[in-house]
Amino acid sequence: MADNVYDAIVIGSGISGGWAAKELCEKGLKTLMLERGQDIKHITDYTEATKEAWDYPHRGRKTQAMIKDYPVLTRDYPLNEINTSWWASDKDSPYTEIKRFDWFRGYHVGGRSLLWGRQSYRLSDFDFEANAKDGIAIDWPLRYNEIAPWYDYVEKFAGISGNRDGIPNLPDGQFLPPMQMNCVEKDVSARLKEHYKGVRNMIIGRTAHITDVQKHQADLGRNNCQFRNKCWLGCPFGGYFSTQSATLPAAQQTGNLTLRPWSIVTKIIYDKDSKKATGVEVLDGETMKTYEYKAKIIFLNASALNSAWILMNSATDIWPDGLGSSSGELGHNVMDHHLGVGASGMVDGYEDKYYYGRRANGVYIPRYRNLNGDKRDYLRGFGYQGGASRQGYNRSSEESLIGADLKQALTEPGSWMMNIGGFGETLPYHENKITLDKTKKDKWGLNVLAFDVEYKDNEKKMRKDMMDDAVEMLEACGVKNVKGRDGDGTLGRGIHEMGTARMGKDPKTSVLNKWNQVWDAPNVFVTDGSFMTSAACHNPSLGYMAFTARAADHAVSELKKGNL
Repeated sequence: MADNVYDAIVIGSGISGGWAAKELCEKGLKTLMLERGQDIKHITDYTEATKEAWDYPHRGRKTQAMIKDYPVLTRDYPLNEINTSWWASDKDSPYTEIKRFDWFRGYHVGGRSLLWGRQSYRLSDFDFEANAKDGIAIDWPLRYNEIAPWYDYVEKFAGISGNRDGIPNLPDGQFLPPMQMNCVEKDVSARLKEHYKGVRNMIIGRTAHITDVQKHQADLGRNNCQFRNKCWLGCPFGGYFSTQSATLPAAQQTGNLTLRPWSIVTKIIYDKDSKKATGVEVLDGETMKTYEYKAKIIFLNASALNSAWILMNSATDIWPDGLGSSSGELGHNVMDHHLGVGASGMVDGYEDKYYYGRRANGVYIPRYRNLNGDKRDYLRGFGYQGGASRQGYNRSSEESLIGADLKQALTEPGSWMMNIGGFGETLPYHENKITLDKTKKDKWGLNVLAFDVEYKDNEKKMRKDMMDDAVEMLEACGVKNVKGRDGDGTLGRGIHEMGTARMGKDPKTSVLNKWNQVWDAPNVFVTDGSFMTSAACHNPSLGYMAFTARAADHAVSELKKGNL
């Protein structure tokens, strides 16, 4: 639009930013979406999507040079030879670790919607009521019945495959046909249910993959999942939900969207007289020039940590700690899921059985601890993700084979294994926080974040159960040689950052109200993981979608009423 003026600005293009842009554009608002990194166009820029390991010099693995250049990313699985450019550079975008935090980011159009695990679960009233019942932090300002219709709405559009399992603490949704468990998973699931009398269940994962393409999805060029399991290279079929495959084309079809990559939002511009935001300041990531864009509504969707960073840099002449800091909670209550703990073992039999394709999904064991009369010496609980598979070529040979004999032996699939790994809830501790480190700057001369975040005694007690229960369940289901593991549970590895601008009922104890509006600037909405008041123990991205759609609907309604 002329003079850099829009109806709405969306900061960030990941899962929640894409949804904000779609909803605002479809409701008739001329919308500017700002992305701090490069553009990645659907299909065209998925340059690695059809390649195999043997197409790479190092078979897709990380090199010594990459390990040197990416000291944080190399701590876990993300660093590889194939899609390193889709992960933020540790050199260009450093941060300070008062306590270790593994921050894995994607700075490009689509953000981590191109890289996410796609597991999609609803929060339940067990989660929305947990803080109040446990006397922890603050109460959520809403309950499940208020967000349930929006879960319905986003599931139908995104395409979530799953089974209606009837588990009270894991509400069913609007599902496409579920992916199928393999033969071992089906048998282990049946044994688990029988052994624990239905209290513990193993279900097929609920995942953002199309299994029965609907007309509105086909109209966007999307098709069924092809069972390639190359999702984090971009899907040319649009089989899984991402900004590129779903929300971005929907927004573009309206003619109301302007997308500007390489746009680092350095602050939200706040007018103290109207007590509203008037626009944003943007640093061009390529030219280093500064621009201003104005809008009536601003949606902040830069991810929980970067959104807090933007707020901390905004309105500092009014509030020294930034826009939204009047409660003293901005940047606090950082949460992630702690993982790295579980068990695995061998499964006898089934040597004549295999599975079809590369299913981009696994099994899920929903939370059962501290529910329905169960009481532990810690609060909340955990779930497990995993699956059964046959060992491949990288298994250890039981015999000392070399040459042709070794090659021949490895053409046969190995034994069946069953593995489950825990995802535990981290409580919202006020002292778990991020702040601005004004002594250290990134490539663009901007202050970086400092992390003072850790899991505490409650989570440590939980982790013992997470491992012991995993071993117990697999053994009870007939799995042999079961071995538990309690690996690195450093926060950040779940890549589920939450809580830096929590929502609540009172501006004295929260950053946002129940509609995701900043108390201090009601035309600013924050709908990424920042708003989470507690973390639950399962993947949160579906909730970001639902809350974003709800907030956009409210924003446009309030705009039409003249309240914004």
